Amino acid sequence: MAEKARIAIFISGAGTNMAALVYASRIAECPYEVVLVASNDPAAAGLALAQAEGIATFAHPHKGMTRDAHDAAMETAVLEAGADTIVLAGYMRILSDGFVERWAGRMLNIHPSLLPLYKGLDTHGRAIAAGDRYAGTSVHLVTPELDAGEVLAQVRVPIAAGDTPDSLAERVKFAEHQLYPRAVAEYVGRWRDPAHLLARLRALALALAETDERESHGSPGFRVGGEKSGKYFAYFADQHHGTPHIALLVRTGSMDELLALVEDQPEIYFKPAYYGASGWVGIILNRPGVDWDEVAEWLHRSWRSVAPKRLTRMMYIADEF
Repeated sequence: MAEKARIAIFISGAGTNMAALVYASRIAECPYEVVLVASNDPAAAGLALAQAEGIATFAHPHKGMTRDAHDAAMETAVLEAGADTIVLAGYMRILSDGFVERWAGRMLNIHPSLLPLYKGLDTHGRAIAAGDRYAGTSVHLVTPELDAGEVLAQVRVPIAAGDTPDSLAERVKFAEHQLYPRAVAEYVGRWRDPAHLLARLRALALALAETDERESHGSPGFRVGGEKSGKYFAYFADQHHGTPHIALLVRTGSMDELLALVEDQPEIYFKPAYYGASGWVGIILNRPGVDWDEVAEWLHRSWRSVAPKRLTRMMYIADEF
């Protein structure tokens, strides 16, 4: 069974979205498990539900504390629970920039509007007052700017004649409970999805000069140098030759470098069958926390090792300065 993502959910009240996330996690093949429910209010009703479900809870009131100090207490609980992702579900606190930046790309929120419309509060009243036909809900990544992170998923909800902010909010809640578990599952499952990983890798590889993609030995490969004389600098391998890895294969400088990488960081690197004999290293992509900037650097280095001199000459000159 594949390793599941471990999420911590932050709540401030009843925790209905938290409950939707918890019960979705009990469905077979859900890619996440809830390891902590934490709150800034020890009386939050959602804590009792989490406890009844056997989920660890943490509560720490924020009154009398600085924002940084309270965030630090919450973060400590998250880390002790072993969570790798934080999901905000009705958490009525603005988080400090430092906390948000430390969890960049690993913290999600749900907002009751069709972002970028109506950031902040009173979203339903503002949508009704504007005469909009639809309200809705959005799942987005959390950034220091309020409700401004990348939108991952949305659902529209029609605004009916005579709707009030309260009546509209009740219907939007139904949409939230359907959307949030699916959006969280899709997001935390991306690192297991070959199609997503290949698409991300393809964008990086084809951004390099004079590259093209061509299948080789059943794997997508990336070449530089033209149709007739192009040389491969990278391959995408999806659990080939019996390995459990979805990986990028790139050229190293030597067999000694390859073996050192595999010995020092086996959680990241491996010696691939067939290609490894020629000094290629496998970089494991189906793992949490892949450093895509490092992946891009490996692609560039491998590209540079076989690219025509007319493409690399100025790079080598620049290296001398």
